[in-house]
Amino acid sequence: MLNKMFKRALVLFALVWCVPAFAAGSHMVVKQVKGSFEDVRDALVFAINGQGLVVNAVSHVGDMLDRTGRDLGYTTKVYEHAEGLEFCSAALSRKMMEADPDNIVFCPYTIYIYVRADQPGTVYLAYRRPLADKGMQTPVLQDVETLYQTILSEAAQ
Repeated sequence: MLNKMFKRALVLFALVWCVPAFAAGSHMVVKQVKGSFEDVRDALVFAINGQGLVVNAVSHVGDMLDRTGRDLGYTTKVYEHAEGLEFCSAALSRKMMEADPDNIVFCPYTIYIYVRADQPGTVYLAYRRPLADKGMQTPVLQDVETLYQTILSEAAQ
């Protein structure tokens, strides 16, 4: 138990220390990572699995934009690659929804991985922050935020 508390305290300290690297705005977190899309994607899946979680679905955002863009007459390429990886924590989601059934809107958890067409060679990892009313986070939503930050930190190494 003490070891688990120490690990959590260490992770929280590291996350607080690294906040500027994650800052992108109050509604999202974006982190730049050097490497290939494939390598960073593999690291992201490994980090999600390392939390005892499984990727439930992959949203192929970049492919969808390319496909529909042609049909709609758009020619600008936005992403070289772009995917959203969805996953869930049954225990954390249960806790989150028992605290407030309206928190269902934060589930499933999704981390986006993408390479912008105008910045090849830089991979981005991003997620929407689980915010409560007026941007204040409840303890359970802070736990979700900590899960996201832990996964991003691990995937970015």
